[in-house]
Amino acid sequence: MRRRTKRLLLNWRIILLTLVLIGSITALVVKPLTFGIDIAGGVAIVAQTEKPVDSDTMQLVVDSLQKRLNTLGLRDITVEAQGDQIVLIKVANVTTAEEANQIKSVIMNQGVFYMEFNGVIFGTGKDIIYVGNPGVKPDNSWSVPFRISKAAAEKFAELAKGKVGWPVDMFLDPPVNSLMVVPESVYKTMNSSEFNANAPEAPTLLERISKAFNVTAVVYTNQTADEIAKLAQGRDRIVLVDVPQDLKTRLEEMNFTVSYIPRNPGEDNQKIIRDALGLYGPYSLGEGLTVGEAQQDVQITGRAATMEEARTEAKNIYTILKSGSLPVKLNVVGMEFISPRLGEGFKNQALYAGVGALIAVLLIVYFHYRNLRIAIPVASTSLFEVIIILGFAALINWNLDLPSIAGIIAAIGTGVDQQIVITDELLSGERSTRITRRASVLKRMGRAFFVIFAAAATTIAAMSFLLVYFVGTLKGFAFTTILGVLIGILITRPAYAEIAKYLLGED
Repeated sequence: MRRRTKRLLLNWRIILLTLVLIGSITALVVKPLTFGIDIAGGVAIVAQTEKPVDSDTMQLVVDSLQKRLNTLGLRDITVEAQGDQIVLIKVANVTTAEEANQIKSVIMNQGVFYMEFNGVIFGTGKDIIYVGNPGVKPDNSWSVPFRISKAAAEKFAELAKGKVGWPVDMFLDPPVNSLMVVPESVYKTMNSSEFNANAPEAPTLLERISKAFNVTAVVYTNQTADEIAKLAQGRDRIVLVDVPQDLKTRLEEMNFTVSYIPRNPGEDNQKIIRDALGLYGPYSLGEGLTVGEAQQDVQITGRAATMEEARTEAKNIYTILKSGSLPVKLNVVGMEFISPRLGEGFKNQALYAGVGALIAVLLIVYFHYRNLRIAIPVASTSLFEVIIILGFAALINWNLDLPSIAGIIAAIGTGVDQQIVITDELLSGERSTRITRRASVLKRMGRAFFVIFAAAATTIAAMSFLLVYFVGTLKGFAFTTILGVLIGILITRPAYAEIAKYLLGED
């Protein structure tokens, strides 16, 4: 008996199982599991490009979004392209709706940055060579310092020479080549000196944006959608500012790209104009910058109603300046926020389902064989498989979501099937001499493992198709199912066969 036990413990299949099991437990202790948004909480956003794009452009969008979200300091980010217009973004461990909205805002900003003076664009986002950390002061003002290229600095120095107090504008995603339809009061503000900093003699904001971006503003006087459409012929976009919203729907039905900017309660004309144009500024030109000498270090500043809003705004600007512009504008068409509390409930339910599955396996195998010496090893082997799968997932930082857990439970089911095949083959043998019995065991094991390998191959083939071609949450199901099957046929099934032979006296 002692010799048989020693031979079992020194069997390489048992040693391999033991080592992998120890390694998996160590991995779980050293590197805790990371969970997907359906468990850890987070946000899933579906964004759509403004127009269909080719695969290279879509890859640029994915890479740029990944970089932007990384800049925000977020972890567990997944950005996937679906077709030629849809981008699916998942960010785990987002705990508040405010964080989710900030991510949405960063995604929707295309990030095309312009620096304009006197109606001339002297620099773009490509001229930004360094971005400093954003700063926020107790008075809720914020600033983001950055450095521009020498060429942009020299062009600006030439434009600004002798123009003390003139306005310097910075734009983020301005509506280039567009028609703006605005209330009369907004039009008057744009056409006045309110945006001229300390130089009333400088061109008005309306003149500057017309010259720099080919933006034309018209006063809304109850025009119909057809009348606005005629005015917008040849334009890339129509921007409706504080006018009846039904115009947006009707113009979109005419295949126009329309942006609608509503006026929020208490919002003044300056605020709504800045929102419509993506305008930061104007900044009054200091005397030191008007002497004709190029200066590369500049900054964007602003002020918010609260300290938190100031931090958020500064961080958004920092992120966009740092990550560059998207090759095409994105619109968010769907957003789902899952709170961590709800995710914790899902995690508990998944844990209960896993424990329930193991108990069910134990009971079914026991009632089938009426033998705990078989039922306990079968259930234990399934538990070992779960631990090894989780250890491997921790090792490679795989985000464990609900489909992944479903895949683990499916792997347990297929594993039990195969262990029953092994057990039935061992129990089907007849007592004979030691030599013929050993030959018979080998033959029956060969037959059992042929069935096991064939079943594993078909499962892996089917799941591989899902893993490679399907973009979405079912990837997790396919991955953990394949991983469970591979661990089963390479590690746990051979080990179980040795344990079963020992327990049934067939070793």
